[in-house]
Amino acid sequence: MKEFRRILVIVTQQIGDVLLMTPLIDAARLRWPLAQIDVLGFTGTLAPLQGNPALRSLIEVSRERSWRGRFALLRRLWRRYDLAVVTQSGDRAFLYGWVAAPERSALVPLSGPGRSWKRLVTQHPLLGGRDRHVVIEKLRLLSPWLSLEGRTVSVVPPGRKPLPADLAALRRSRSVVVHVPSMWRYKQWPVEHYRAVIAALLHDGVQVWLTGAGNDNDRGLTRGLLDLGTAPDLIDAVGRLDFGQVGELLAGVDAYLGPDTSITHLAAAVGTPLVALFGPTPPTEWGPWPQGHGAANPWLRRGAEPDRIQRAGTPRAPIVLMQGPSRAGQDCVPCGRAGCDDHRDSRSECLERLAPEVVLAELRALLARSRVPA
Repeated sequence: MKEFRRILVIVTQQIGDVLLMTPLIDAARLRWPLAQIDVLGFTGTLAPLQGNPALRSLIEVSRERSWRGRFALLRRLWRRYDLAVVTQSGDRAFLYGWVAAPERSALVPLSGPGRSWKRLVTQHPLLGGRDRHVVIEKLRLLSPWLSLEGRTVSVVPPGRKPLPADLAALRRSRSVVVHVPSMWRYKQWPVEHYRAVIAALLHDGVQVWLTGAGNDNDRGLTRGLLDLGTAPDLIDAVGRLDFGQVGELLAGVDAYLGPDTSITHLAAAVGTPLVALFGPTPPTEWGPWPQGHGAANPWLRRGAEPDRIQRAGTPRAPIVLMQGPSRAGQDCVPCGRAGCDDHRDSRSECLERLAPEVVLAELRALLARSRVPA
């Protein structure tokens, strides 16, 4: 069986994609324990890999398309590695892989411009597929050298970091992290629905933590919720925590509520009982990955009628995945599009129709289970 001493994994996408690639890194480390493994990704997206013991280094590249900077990187990468694993089908990722290593395993698009030349330069092509979970898809890039049969798969969270002292002092039992913001509107559960759930949790005596990045989008979506309460009942941690600190916070709360976003995947990775809200996005491809699950898809494309709720995970770390109803007279959830109008700023009627009282009931059930001794 072929041995590789230097391996480059290329993941030029968002933070959530980087986190869900960690089972591939873990499998590569087990298969080639003496290899030096590096990861190349966009600046600001590699936080999920901080402290990962399987890695030697992280290589950040700018999203800008300046050829001056790109030529310098290509010279630096030229044949430094024995194997390049290209986890995205974009042109830039393939260029980096072709330059970095003489042998490449890569995700090749099923159709479209560039498909032919990408197959031509790839010794081990993997064709992208519908309803294949991204965790399994990335692992299959290593299928020429290892088998997935009988393997258990876990997403590896980043190393935890202590919370800021003032926030750490506020922690108490019976607490929930609510992550309101989505990067794109078509994944956004209505803020007024979150408001109803948070108000009910506070009325129940449950501490609620609001998380999000420090950008205008996340602050704007959460600002209108701050009148519901004050610390230590309602805690505004938006923009105050990095990825490792969010992992530390999630590991200590009783439950989590959030949309199809990287923090939801992080909650699953640290074993927090969670409710995930899905609309147009197929959970078969992007559902939160249950820790220690076998190498098979844990999710169906949609849950059974009438509630379309799916459950996975373990008694200690249950995952509840909820999908909204289809449009009247249609069977469109999940559509796999960017919302009803198929663009990032589109509304998604299925999410709008996912009732807050149904979501609240699932959260309360998780909280009730957390109070029962293991």
